[in-house]
Amino acid sequence: MVYKSYLNVKRKDGCAGIDKESIEGFEANLSGNLYKIWNRMSSGSYFPLPVRRQLIPKKQGGTRPLGIPTVSDRIAQGVVKDYLEPTLERCFHQSSFGYRPGRSAHAALAQCKKNCASYSWVIDLDIKGFFDNINHEKLLAMVAYHNDEKWVSLYVKSPLLSNIYLHHGFDKWIEKYYPSNPFERYADDIVVHCRSKEEAENLLESIRERLLKFDLELHSEKTKIRQPSLML
Repeated sequence: MVYKSYLNVKRKDGCAGIDKESIEGFEANLSGNLYKIWNRMSSGSYFPLPVRRQLIPKKQGGTRPLGIPTVSDRIAQGVVKDYLEPTLERCFHQSSFGYRPGRSAHAALAQCKKNCASYSWVIDLDIKGFFDNINHEKLLAMVAYHNDEKWVSLYVKSPLLSNIYLHHGFDKWIEKYYPSNPFERYADDIVVHCRSKEEAENLLESIRERLLKFDLELHSEKTKIRQPSLML
């Protein structure tokens, strides 16, 4: 599992983390470094280093912080992701597209266009600072619901967790209480389809209240009710 994760990290060829060790530097003692990760993870003594913070430009202007883990930490995270992902894939919603194998933004857009042909209005949701405001106590409880391996709970930290959080916080809730309103979700970007503006306004308030229970707030300026012709 550790070696497979290393190969994935090598293929992506990311930047060095806070320890300034590159992929090439890690490979200088590949066998020893991989053994060290396996030994520490299996014994419950693996503790990740802080991430290196780098500001990257946003499309709408300004910057957002990007955390870059060390090579070792990326490999360790990959081990957990590879272990959890098959179990979670069996229960994740079909309208969730982000950070999932075999699914893409293009597939989300195709489904969105199809639903727009049948629904006159959409709620375009934007969650304010999603990754900064996830309630970690609730999140770890969700992880424990899907997994009983203690080593997984010790080391979880990957984009896969955003899907767990919104799977319980949004996907299953809207499927249960609003089954006639299809949606597409790519990580924290969500579009919900409605038949009328009034229906959209009422549903938006319900969504707002629901997300607050998970310590999430909709962005007041970026969340909009609109007609598909003005969106696609």
